Amino acid sequence: MRESLETDYLVIGTGAAGMAFTDTLLSHSDATVTLVDRRHTPGGHWIDAYPFVHLHQPSAFYGVSSVPLGRGAVNQTGINAGFHEAAGADELCAYYAQVMNQHFLPTGRVRHHPCSDYSVGSDGRHLITSRLTGDVQEVRVQRKLVDTGYLEGRIPATSPPPFEVAEGVRCVPAGDIVRVAERPDRYVIIGTGKTALDTCVWLLSQGVSASAIQWIRPREGWWLNRRFNQPGEGLPEFFAGIGLQFKAMAQATSVDDVFARLEADGFFLRVDTTVVPTMSRGAMVSEAELALLRQIGDVVRHGHVRRIERDRIVFDGHSIPTSPRTLHVHCAAVGLARPVPRPIFEADRVTLQPLFWSFACYPAALLGVVEATIADTDEKNRLCPPIRYWDEPRDYLSSYLALLAHERARAAYPEVNAWAKGTRLNPLSDLGVHRGHPLVTQTWGELKQYGGAAAANLVSLLR
Repeated sequence: MRESLETDYLVIGTGAAGMAFTDTLLSHSDATVTLVDRRHTPGGHWIDAYPFVHLHQPSAFYGVSSVPLGRGAVNQTGINAGFHEAAGADELCAYYAQVMNQHFLPTGRVRHHPCSDYSVGSDGRHLITSRLTGDVQEVRVQRKLVDTGYLEGRIPATSPPPFEVAEGVRCVPAGDIVRVAERPDRYVIIGTGKTALDTCVWLLSQGVSASAIQWIRPREGWWLNRRFNQPGEGLPEFFAGIGLQFKAMAQATSVDDVFARLEADGFFLRVDTTVVPTMSRGAMVSEAELALLRQIGDVVRHGHVRRIERDRIVFDGHSIPTSPRTLHVHCAAVGLARPVPRPIFEADRVTLQPLFWSFACYPAALLGVVEATIADTDEKNRLCPPIRYWDEPRDYLSSYLALLAHERARAAYPEVNAWAKGTRLNPLSDLGVHRGHPLVTQTWGELKQYGGAAAANLVSLLR
């Protein structure tokens, strides 16, 4: 006979989105919550991340709203000296364990089921199965199931390469390069995204010669300049970056022109200025990191790798030589998933998805506030239409347009609006501290001058 339990909300997944949503749901309601995850501890993909990974954003803007992450420190050494701390995987896993054990569970309204799988029985009932004991519990959900995995992507650490690897070829995911026992003659980095950038920067920072690295880049990407995304004393420049975006969006004649203008302002960066990027996913790099990356001269642009043999790497219609003493580093997982958006709020379900251009945890936490404070499902969906994760340059513009629309609509809901303006997950929540700063004053003028034109021109550019 199945053991049963009852809960208001059943949250599937204890990664960043599920934890951020649960935090605000708890603080804005009296709901009971049961959290289920196949992993042994909260933290989601951070548990599987490569050991040298760090947030690409400051710690100050990440995590759950009610528990600060980090100490607000500025890096004194390293490639990102002068910028605010960005937590690594170990710190993030410890942070989420602390949130669960010291903030969620002590409320008496939260149950946590790690090492467990969620399923729906043949009778339509919610089931939790322990991976350790096989015990099955039936869960009676009084309000809603919260699905945090609809957009779950794949990472190299837990996904096989998206290409064939012949026997005898040395090919490892990014995280395994820290455990290499036999020094390779050279490294081949396969991938275009943030994992590939991090891997190249780490190797170069460890003294690996740029001439020993070959970088296979199927696409070129636009990257946010870390300098324009800092808290504390960096917030006036963060705000100035918003003014630069409004001006570019108001004056540009095409999507590419928006990026060209913002590159001229230093807001967007690219590794190779001779190649037009076809990717824009919102990750950050610093100008110091960029200088390191530009040292790598052996860049291959033949599209996606299809197969690695002992003596060659095969693309569609092309191949390049390799060797058994080369270490091929797989950084080419799909990453962020981009299925067709579905309504976030339904009668018996919440499906977490992005809402607008923003750091990841802020919109997930905002959805918890909306769920707790607005009763009507249609109205919640009107306020929070989902978008797909950004991938191409035009996605940046459409997601920014969604941000402008959301902020206008949100003004009708005082409780939601007050939370959004006050949470530390919103980078601009502390802007009032810098009210008299010349950059802030100047930027307010630019927003008034270009705001309306930017919104109208975005609609035109996206047609």
